[in-house]
Amino acid sequence: MKDEKKAPKLRFKGFTDDWEQCKLGDVCEEVSGNNGNVKGLPILTISAANGWMNQKDRFSQVIAGNELKKYTLLKKGHLAYNHGNSKQAKYGTVFVQNLYDQALVPRVYHSFKMKTENNPYYVEYYFATKKLDRELARLVTSGARMDGLLNINKKDFFKIKFEVPTPVEQSLIGTILQKLDQTITLHEEKKRQLECLKSALLQKMFADKSGYPAVRFKGFDERWERHVLNDLAIFNPKCTLPTSFEYVDLGSVIGVEMISHKTISKFDAPSRAQRLAQVGDLFYQTVRPYQQNNYLFDNKDNAYVFSTGYAQLRPLIDGYFLLCLVQTKSFVRKVMNACTGTSYPAINSQDLAQIRVNIPINSKEQRLIGNLYKVIDNLVTLYQRKLDDLNTIKQSLLQKMFI
Repeated sequence: MKDEKKAPKLRFKGFTDDWEQCKLGDVCEEVSGNNGNVKGLPILTISAANGWMNQKDRFSQVIAGNELKKYTLLKKGHLAYNHGNSKQAKYGTVFVQNLYDQALVPRVYHSFKMKTENNPYYVEYYFATKKLDRELARLVTSGARMDGLLNINKKDFFKIKFEVPTPVEQSLIGTILQKLDQTITLHEEKKRQLECLKSALLQKMFADKSGYPAVRFKGFDERWERHVLNDLAIFNPKCTLPTSFEYVDLGSVIGVEMISHKTISKFDAPSRAQRLAQVGDLFYQTVRPYQQNNYLFDNKDNAYVFSTGYAQLRPLIDGYFLLCLVQTKSFVRKVMNACTGTSYPAINSQDLAQIRVNIPINSKEQRLIGNLYKVIDNLVTLYQRKLDDLNTIKQSLLQKMFI
């Protein structure tokens, strides 16, 4: 241990001892090879974005082949450093193997385990802070190899210097961040399940060529009517711009987020694609429509919209039902068949207006379907906001709880 001592900005109550600087090899030791008894063991790989994954899940196949003897046997609680360069982790990532009691991992990883009472999650999260990136960069002997791995050898890796508190404080730090990660995973799974539910219902609750949906609300059994989209909405309604208005830039919309809001005069407005939107107007992405960045305008005040690549539809039926209708796979297929262009397929408003669809005769059924999807979409948005907040909290703790 060195005599250089420091303390983090944020720590648990009751801990006042300075942290000591040491080398990774002072608290960890290398793990390598296997005992040959590896038949049936899971084969894992590290994803910078998702951590440990089964090789088959990541690559759609097991790529180990007959080379299992070259893989490292990693027990639960042991760690590995994937020194691969990626957008998420320029200098690689470290993760604790917590999926199986025993698993096989590529020998190119720098695998290791903690000595004595030191906590493996403390090391994982220390690397996640990116505070060691400067030292890792210094250890790279040349650029990335043909296999994408950085040239950081094991000997140098275990010489990395970092600050270490007592094992008890390590454990507390690791535990709180683990709990936070578990909560994030739980919210991600709930969001994923809601998205899967919505996707499944979109295929079942809208009528096919027969005119009857596979799943519908009780009390409705009529065949759905066939219409062209032009019967169900006013396309690109004409407007007169007021003297001043809120300007909303939809040129780079992602999902339902609008990236720019400001009040301008009509004399400062862009000369093209001018729209005056009302609450409930549906904006349909006409360029690369398979991305499905479609949404209902919900600004309470009328607003001018710079709508590059969008058609504006003012629904004559339930707006949320219409929004969900244009998100179904069958509708997207029809649109893509009518598109022109290859790199940037697009459909013009006139052709879009002639797409044929089925809708319920009863407006109540339309509203019930629309309200159901609105509830699901609101829940998805809620979980996404919670995820954003939790990830912000995690990043703040990573920066403040480590030196």
